[in-house]
Parts: sequence; C-alpha cells; structure tokens
Amino acid sequence: MASGEAGRGAGPRTGGGDGAGGGLWSSLGGLTTRGRSFLAAGIAATGCSYVLGQSDLLRVGLLLTVLPLVCVVVLHGTRHRVTGSRGLSPSRVPAGSEARVHLRVDNVSRLPTGLLMLQDRVPYVLGPRPRFVLDRVEPGGRREVSYRVRSELRGRYPLGPLQLRLTDPFGMCELTRGFSAFDTLTVVPRVVPLPPVRLGGEATGYGDGRQRSLALAGADDIIPRGYRHGDDLRRVHWRSTARYGELMVRREEQPQRAHCTVLLDTRGVAYDGMGPDSPFEWAVSGAASAAAHLLERGFSVRLLTDAGSSVPGPDGMGGHSGSSHDPAEAVGLLLDTLAVVDHSDGESLSPAHEALRGGGGGLLVAFFGDLDEQQTALAGQMRRRSGTAVAFVLDRSAWPHDDHPPRPGHGAEQRLRALREAGWTALAVTPGASMAELWRMAGAPGDRDAAQERTSHAAGGAANRPPEGPAGATGLPGGEAARHAPGAAGGPGAAAAGSSDGRPQGGPYGGVTDVDDGRAAGRPGGGAGSGGSGPFGPPRPPTVPPMPSVPPWPSGPPSTKGFG
Repeated sequence: MASGEAGRGAGPRTGGGDGAGGGLWSSLGGLTTRGRSFLAAGIAATGCSYVLGQSDLLRVGLLLTVLPLVCVVVLHGTRHRVTGSRGLSPSRVPAGSEARVHLRVDNVSRLPTGLLMLQDRVPYVLGPRPRFVLDRVEPGGRREVSYRVRSELRGRYPLGPLQLRLTDPFGMCELTRGFSAFDTLTVVPRVVPLPPVRLGGEATGYGDGRQRSLALAGADDIIPRGYRHGDDLRRVHWRSTARYGELMVRREEQPQRAHCTVLLDTRGVAYDGMGPDSPFEWAVSGAASAAAHLLERGFSVRLLTDAGSSVPGPDGMGGHSGSSHDPAEAVGLLLDTLAVVDHSDGESLSPAHEALRGGGGGLLVAFFGDLDEQQTALAGQMRRRSGTAVAFVLDRSAWPHDDHPPRPGHGAEQRLRALREAGWTALAVTPGASMAELWRMAGAPGDRDAAQERTSHAAGGAANRPPEGPAGATGLPGGEAARHAPGAAGGPGAAAAGSSDGRPQGGPYGGVTDVDDGRAAGRPGGGAGSGGSGPFGPPRPPTVPPMPSVPPWPSGPPSTKGFG
C-alpha cells in the first residue's frame, strides 16, 4: 500500500516553492473566480471609502478583502494535514482480469475539511481516470473509495500519483495536493491449465528411476556411510550403526530435478498483427502455460528467447525451480518476465541455437512463429541438443493478415514434416487452437497421428482410389477382376469344390483352405480356384493347424481289469 505521509512539505505541491512563504504565495494562485471577485471588490470598496470618507464602506471593503485571504491561509495549512493512501489487490493479474484499487483519505488535523475531490492517475489502457467527490471530513475521520482497472494487454502500468483537491466552505480557494507514492500493476499473460501428460523429458526427474546427485544441502535420503573424522555427530544414524556394528552417518543427497527449456520465438518478422488475439500473444500465453505447468510438476524451467537471453533463476542454474522453492513464487517471476516481453529485431534463431548448445539437454518446448527453410533447418539442429523436443509452429497462412501474404512453398505441412524428420514432436497452431488440446496431443502420439491421418484422408481420399479399367473393370491386373466377380471360381459366392479327401475347398475369403497337406489355394502357385492371390487380394485369416485325431471310445462297459 502506497501512502502519503502527513506533515508540512510532504509530497509535491502545485506551483509551490521550497519555503513556507513560497508555498503561501503559490496558494494564492488557487483562488477561484469567486475568491478573486471578492478580493477585487474589497480593494475597490476600500479605495472608494477612502476617497468618499465613508467608514461603513471601509468595513465592507475590508470584509471582502480579508475573507478570501483567510480562506487561502486556512486551506494552505489544512492540505498538509490530510493524508492519502492507495492499496492494490492483487498487484499481478492475468490479461483480461480486473484488479481493485482502494483509496483512503485521513484527516489528521483538528479542523474539518471542506469539499474534497480525489483523483488518481492511471494509463489510458486501464480505463478512464477515476474521480471522486468527498464531503467534509471531520477531525480524525477517514473516507475510503475504490475503483476497478482492467487491461487486455500485457505490461506493467504505473498507478499514481494520487491527487487531492481541497476547497474551503465558501468556495473562495481551491488547492491541489499530490502524493509522490506510486503503485505498479503487472498484467501477465493468460495461463491455461494443461492436462498431465507423459513427456520424454520426465524420465530424468520423475519416478523410481530418478537420478540422484550429492549436494551440500537439500532433502535428506537415509543412505548411510561410515563415520569419518570431522563428521557432525548429529548426522549419526543409530539404526544403521546398530545394524552394521560400526558408527554410521547419514549422507545428504538431493534428487536431481528434470530440466526443461521453454523457447519463445519473439522475432517481429515471424508474426503478423497486434492485440490480444494476435498470434504472438497466443505464443506468449502458451509459453506461460507450459512453464507454469512444468514448474508445478517439479521441473527446473529456463525461459529462453530467440535473442539468446534467458531468465536467471533463483537456483543459480539459469532456471526457476519448482521443487526446492515455492512453485507459486517461481511461476510469478516467470510471468513477470513474460509480461513485458516484446518483439525482437532479429531475423534468425542462431542466438537461441548457440544458447542451447551449451545447455545440459532435457526437455525442450518451443513456440515458433513463421519459419522459412533456413530457420526450419536451424530448428532441426536444436533438437540434437535436447532429449525430447516439442514444437508449436504458427501456421501463418491460417491467420488473417494483410501485410505479409503466405509464402509459396513453405506451408505448414512442409515445415512440420521437416521438423518431425529432425526428431521434433511438431504441432501446427491455427486461430482458435486450444493450448490444452495441443498439449494433450503432444503427449499422445497415437491421437496426434490419427488426427493427422483423418485430415490427410479428408483432403486426398478421392485421389487414393484405384483407377477403373476399361469396360467397367475394377483395375485389378491379370484377370483378377474376373476371379473376384460374384459367382466366379474362388470369388465371393463361388461354389465349394471338393478335394480328394472330401473336405470343402471354398472359404469365405475366396480360394481354398487346405490345411492338412499344405495345399493353399489363394497363395502364389495355388490351384485353379484361388481367388485372393496377388497384392490386390482380400485379407486372409491366419492358418490354424488341425487338431490331432482322437480314436473313438470303445463300445461296451469299461474294463476293470488291472484295478484290483
């Protein structure tokens, strides 16, 4: 909460000097039109009374002259006995959410105040400038008001200074007092809750197979070792001492956290449009959602931009940690950084590639803008420096824009295919895409492949049909159409031919199924009734070996011979 302290000379004054005299003379500039009219009329009446020798007119002139001056003196002393304070709740809000600002005015003088007008300066992005009119405040009293601010754009916005305008009961003078305290409202990108999925980078930081490393401090694991000279006796593990028969101490070990790098492409040439619905804002919101999700799951997250600058973390390793530190605090630090991120002037991802070259691997989550051939190849090389890489690539042709038409030959499908061949799990970002759904698809390759297969079949299903031959043939080579015709030999509906052993030769899939002696019509080199040979034949069920023949049970009652 920001506040202006009471006392003479506290806070800047309107047109005031440094001393008391300068402040009083500056207060004369606060005379209203009424006050100046009274002062002018009083001076004129005093002069006329001197010329005309009228004592009653002199009394009226003195009254009209002294009244505005007395109001200036009283108001000048009162304005420094009124304090103002501001409270902001909360100080960090997502884009599109509201924050409430509380204003409080206290009268610490022994005299009541006149009419007060309270005004707070806010940027135009947060809305109109709030103004409040307060009635007189009794000695020792207070007044509280509040207003709301909201912004659809990220950033840090100053609130203040708070200005208090005081007037006397007669309306002769109006003075303004400003308080030098400021507050800052931080509007962070929207964070979308992501579903828990299993990514490849979690193997090093989760589960029973987590690697462990020795540390000087951290979570203790009871892994005893023999006592050494200089070990702290408070580390003695008595159970292990009794078990092994010698003095054992506990070793301090700390689980090794999984590392993740969130790469945000901020190149201005890679994005079109501005505003809360622009693709760049989607990428910033996606990076914030991914970083917050991974921090909550215990990852050590590093935020990296295309310019090669990374956000230093509290763990001293270039990344924020969500296990040894408060995850909410680490998320807040990253969101504060993303609140002020803007387009860069660079045109290449080379600085980010150099920064990843010196990294320690781990999971890599990238949010790319529009990529050309060179940048796509460079992004493919980044994959070699990480364990698992997930890329969300902007489909520029799908987003509405006027300045930059789609680039021929560099569609989203070509870029995604090149990244996947390099080992990325690449997903296209289109307008209205859900970050939660894309994240789920990144962790479920089967669902992603099925969705992509449905899309490709819908686009080119007609082109994949077999061509028709002449005279209505099905396009099957070598007389296959004749064998697959209804009623043809070996085709659907063909009559079953008998074999030498009397078993039927026809099957539901066309062709004979002779499993006893290995004669399999429908295979290459089969009999005349084979229908299903060649690459265009219908699928055939697996061949099942016959059951061995069992001799029948002898007739008559069972023999009891030999059973005693």
